[in-house]
Amino acid sequence: MEFEFEEAAVQNEGSPEFSLTASYLLEYLFCPRFTYFEKVLCIPEHQEKRFKVQQGRDVHEKVRKMNPGYLRKKLNVVDKKSDVYLSGGSGAFRGIVDEILFLDDGSAAPLDYKYAEYKQRTFRNHRFQLFFYARLIQENFDVPVNRGFVIYTRSKNRLVEIPIREKDFQELDKIIGEVVMVVQKCRYPDPTPYKQRCADCCYANICEKVI
Repeated sequence: MEFEFEEAAVQNEGSPEFSLTASYLLEYLFCPRFTYFEKVLCIPEHQEKRFKVQQGRDVHEKVRKMNPGYLRKKLNVVDKKSDVYLSGGSGAFRGIVDEILFLDDGSAAPLDYKYAEYKQRTFRNHRFQLFFYARLIQENFDVPVNRGFVIYTRSKNRLVEIPIREKDFQELDKIIGEVVMVVQKCRYPDPTPYKQRCADCCYANICEKVI
């Protein structure tokens, strides 16, 4: 399956080649200006200083060492691949999927581990990360992907199913287009409307002071 947003797959004249990752997508959803400071102004984020980020990496490392042959029979899983690097759109999109579940109905589903608590709803960034992985899985394995899963490790490894529909892919394309406009067109975006996120942002001290 080809990605609909073709502009992201090309290199604009005078602009560096940009390959969108799931991490870049999450950063943009956290705050569009995060993407601007890191990808346009090339200011390092020093992510290793963020506690939650490091904890998330530790969780992923532990997951890799857990029973690699375990299949989730209750989800009708017949096979799985773990820690899978995928690229699509002629290299314009790439990411590492924690697990790809192959189901008995011929479809597949991404599964992602999050160092977070489940609070009776799934966060927007978690959903769109799954949508992003779903597109990569479709393109690389030529199978339908109509759902994904998130495991919230701080809620006793609660597994939450997230449906994936065509309108979700359409909204994903729209967000990808916005990211490309920031990075390749150097567009200075509006900040996140959620001001509480500024407290956990490594660019809080320079936001609004560089323009």
